[in-house]
Order: sequence, then C-alpha cells, then structure tokens
Amino acid sequence: MKYQNWEMLDALYATGNITQTAKRLFLSQPTLTTRIKSLEDYYGVQLIIRKQRGITFTPEGEELALHARKMLREQINIEEKLNNMKQQVAGTLRVGVSNFFALNKMPKILRLFKQTYPNVEFQVVTGWSSDIHRRILNHDIHICFIKGDYNWNDEKELLYEEEVCIASPWEFNWSELPKLPRIDYRTDGKMKSIADNWWYSNYKEHPNINIQVNQVETAKEMIINNLGYAIMANLVVRPYPHLIIKNLHQPTGELITRKTWMYYHENSLQMNIVKAFVQFIKTLDVKDL
Repeated sequence: MKYQNWEMLDALYATGNITQTAKRLFLSQPTLTTRIKSLEDYYGVQLIIRKQRGITFTPEGEELALHARKMLREQINIEEKLNNMKQQVAGTLRVGVSNFFALNKMPKILRLFKQTYPNVEFQVVTGWSSDIHRRILNHDIHICFIKGDYNWNDEKELLYEEEVCIASPWEFNWSELPKLPRIDYRTDGKMKSIADNWWYSNYKEHPNINIQVNQVETAKEMIINNLGYAIMANLVVRPYPHLIIKNLHQPTGELITRKTWMYYHENSLQMNIVKAFVQFIKTLDVKDL
C-alpha cells in the first residue's frame, strides 16, 4: 500500500468524516472517495460505512486503518534514524504543547531554535495538558510542554512556576467575591480542581458565574472590559498592570502555584534533533519570553 493511502486511512480514522479528511489532505471529496473505493476493490472488502453524519469503519477497515497508523509511525522512525546517522540536527521535531504555552511561548521558542538549526521542521500539536500528557505517554510526540503535575517516570525539566490569582478589573475585598460577577472558562481538570478547592475552602456560597467562555484568553478580554473577575494563572494577566491581581493562598499561608514542565523520553535523546532542542530549552528563561 502506498504512503499516501496510509495517510488517508489514518486521517479518515481520526476524523470519522470524509469532508474533514479531504480538507486535511488537500484533496477533493470525489478524489478521496475514488481512492477509498480503489482500496476496497484491491482488498476485496468494504472499509467504511457512510452515515448521515460522518462514517464508521467496518472491522476490516479498522484493522487496515490501525495498520496504516503503525506503518506511518515506522516510516517516521526510519526517517529520524537516517537523519540521526548523518550526525546532523535536521528532520522533523514532534512537539505537544498546552494551549496557553502554544499561544504565548512556543512561536518565539521555535523561531529562536530555527535560527540556530535552519534544517529543522516542526510538527506541533496543541490541546489541554491532559491530552498532551497522553500523547507523550504513547510516544506520539518527542517532547511536550504541559501545565500541572502529571504522572511521569522519565526525563523532565521544570521551566517555571507561576501563582494562581484572582484577576479583576476593580478593587475588591475577599468577602465580596461571592456576590461579584465571575467569568468562567474551559480549562483542564487540574486547574479546575485548584480553583474549586480554593473556593470551597473559603466560601460556603457558589460563585456568581455570569459569563462562560471556551478559552482563558477570551476570559482575560472579558476582565479587561470590566465584565467580571476570574481565577487564572498569573502569567495570563501579568502584561496588564491596570488590573487588580491578588494571589491565592493555601490555608497554611503558602502561595497556590502551577508548574510548567517539559517532559521527554530519555531514549529520544539518542536523536540529534531532540538532544539539541532539550539543551536549547535549558539555556532559555522561558517564563520571561
């Protein structure tokens, strides 16, 4: 089976949708449909079942899609091995990045790294830290940058620690918070637990949530426009000195903080590109980028 067909089956299995797969692969839908039909004719089995919304794989189709994913991974591995044998820092670095880090830190890091190693390309996956953690466990990526402490028994580097705070457009007393309008946003489970545990350790009432948004950056804009306060990591609002920022504390008086880590597998350091990138990150003051 051709490499392009591996890619097609893998993308189709990931999206479960012909339209989305065609867009991802820059193909027309008729071309994609023709390639699927050609594979079905070649193997003599039906691979997918079309539904009103999307598609589902037959058992035979699923088996072939999983094989395609395995073959893609083997292809990536051999390309990486050959690049490494050349003793060059070249090839594609696969990185997983939490959403905030991807928006605020990663573009600068990649630009600086590419200035030193121009033959490197990047494949960057973004998402919640929990999703990125799963990807590094599965060896889908070489390196990840995530917020919070996750189970990890391999190599890691603490990049920085930031305070969790109340960010508000106006001055406030702690006793007033339950009555003030709060902006809530989608975040990973660990950050939500930090916020909820702090709140219910200090207040009996539920927070007065009157705006809910999908991202922390949107919540920040709501705060800037005087629509309410939010609980978030300090770095998100640090560039806005006109906002009122008060850090949260444990009952013991300790600051509540959130760590940002770089995780990677020790055996991946055998690859020149990974080794060079890890060493490069260790030279940076990532928090102040």
